[in-house]
Amino acid sequence: MIFYENDNAIIGRNENETLRVEAWGNNALRVQSTMYPKLNPEDWALSYIEPTNVNISIGEDQAEITNGRIKAVITKFGQITFFKDGCMILNEYYRAFGSTSKHSPCMKIKAREFKPIVGGDYSLTLRFESNEHEKFFGMGQYQHPNLDLKGCILELAQRNSQASIPFALSSLGYGFLWNNPAIGNTTFGANYTEWKAEVTDQMDYWITADETPKKIIENYTEVTGRAPIMPDNVMGLWQCKLRYRTQQEVLDVAREYHKRGIPLDVIVIDFFHWIRQGDWSFDPKYWPDPKGMVEELHKMGTRCMVSIWPTVDKNSVNYQEMREKGLLIRTEAGSRQTFDFLGDTQIYDATNPEAREFIWNKAKQNYYDYGIDLFWLDEAEPEYTAYDFDHYRYYLGPNIKVGNIYPKLHSKAFYDGMTSEGRDDIINLVRCAWVGSQKYAALVWSGDINSTFESLRDQFAAGLNMGIAGIPWWVSDTGGFISNIEDEHFTELLIRWFQYAAFCPVLRMHGDRGPHTIEPLEENTIGGGFCFTGQPNELWSFGDKAYCIMKKYLDIRLGLKSYIKDLMTDAHKTGSPILRTMFYEFPEDEYCWTIKDQYMFGAKYLVAPVLYQGITSREVYLPEGKWRNINDNVVYEGKRIIRANAPLEFIPVFELIQHT
Repeated sequence: MIFYENDNAIIGRNENETLRVEAWGNNALRVQSTMYPKLNPEDWALSYIEPTNVNISIGEDQAEITNGRIKAVITKFGQITFFKDGCMILNEYYRAFGSTSKHSPCMKIKAREFKPIVGGDYSLTLRFESNEHEKFFGMGQYQHPNLDLKGCILELAQRNSQASIPFALSSLGYGFLWNNPAIGNTTFGANYTEWKAEVTDQMDYWITADETPKKIIENYTEVTGRAPIMPDNVMGLWQCKLRYRTQQEVLDVAREYHKRGIPLDVIVIDFFHWIRQGDWSFDPKYWPDPKGMVEELHKMGTRCMVSIWPTVDKNSVNYQEMREKGLLIRTEAGSRQTFDFLGDTQIYDATNPEAREFIWNKAKQNYYDYGIDLFWLDEAEPEYTAYDFDHYRYYLGPNIKVGNIYPKLHSKAFYDGMTSEGRDDIINLVRCAWVGSQKYAALVWSGDINSTFESLRDQFAAGLNMGIAGIPWWVSDTGGFISNIEDEHFTELLIRWFQYAAFCPVLRMHGDRGPHTIEPLEENTIGGGFCFTGQPNELWSFGDKAYCIMKKYLDIRLGLKSYIKDLMTDAHKTGSPILRTMFYEFPEDEYCWTIKDQYMFGAKYLVAPVLYQGITSREVYLPEGKWRNINDNVVYEGKRIIRANAPLEFIPVFELIQHT
């Protein structure tokens, strides 16, 4: 490989490959490689940040680039090794002659493997050596209970309840961003780590090394963006269900909360308040006075959120115009249909700037101008009838090459629209995300999940890993989405979930509470009149005991509002998550790297939720310091495991009152 220096980068060339290793941000490097004549100028998730302290040297056998604490050494055969403060942290997996590995070179495997696709780009596989002592965290939201991702195979694709955000935090002291929106997968294997893109024109990743996880996340969010300040008036209770069918139902629920003296920050109007998908407007038969409704809600201190789907029914008032202007996702062959829930629909193309402007203008005209300023961006993956990722084509290119960026750009449509109206109190509930979604005020929720303790454990891991992936605003459906209130264990699950949710970034009641015994408003009608709904889902809907416990935890949360505001400010300034793994706050404590059933709510509160049915006590590890149990005010010396009481009425929560 022939090397030369270009600004703050090393360029290497060997046959058809061009390799670029560039200082990018604080203690960080960006690495790109292509088999095309030139690198693609697209930066995807990255914004350029000036490097800190760059040094480049080029010799006969290798080239080196250092940016602060991180250094990359590139051999003349093209193999890259990364060092933090002089210690190796990551090494490309080579089993070929010229490799630095002591294993057999005869397999002829190189780390960067481009395989041509006939008539187009390449499939790409990138491999690194595995370290048996290494742990990985982050990567977004997957429906499994694994907090440590070592040994996991993760699909790099967006699905309902799955949000692929390909940033991994290593216990060895580095963070790695796969800066590529292509469909693919990641394997954190025992023999090697592998990143794969099904279709791409180049390799692109970014790596940072620093002293603590907190510093690594700060470096990462500096180049990918941070959440704005969360508005004060959404930090309390959100009320939602499947689904409030009429304006009167919404007002009745809000009035009952007001009558009971329970602050209600947000009430949510879910799907099919419209006539057809893609109308993006209220059905006037059931929502005759949206402006008056919103005004009354505001007088009670409640903001109103409406659901926006990206789907467009072929009978929608907007379909023909959007089709003619090329604002819809296309299929590669056959039917144009991309979604078939309650209609023959296509999906608008969020990667098209004109389409983003179009959907916002409709939302402004039919919602925002009535006073509605919160939007629920459902189906944001987007959800397809079949997840055949090679079947769909976007404005930016084939789905299989760029599709993972869709939810980020969908959030951008509404963030840009709101900022154009001069708003700075923006928050949009979104069912999916990609790297950097946080800077567009995306509150990501974990999708349509089951109402089971198994699912609760999945969400526990997902929330923590989402925070590490750069998404501080995260929420799950309290009690799970798919439920049956006649299940003998549902109320216990709901209470345990609510206790956990009280110490999450947002506290939101939602769920499809079966059985569906409520009759449609009208038979054989178009729009919301025919669509089913679920059972009541308000705090008082599950009996007096459940009501009293949930009301107590809502009061605890409201009492922490100033603390939560400080956490949100920290997330805005540094990128720190609200939900924090134990090692995030106590990185020097090796035991904290192994804990998978408790977490820190900011830096001050240790939360140990009950994640299993029937549990009335549980073990809690207290790191070094003095800890006060908020349930009985008993103070404990840390650096030990205790058994804490956890009757149905409360979960163990400890306040750090002295950090040793």
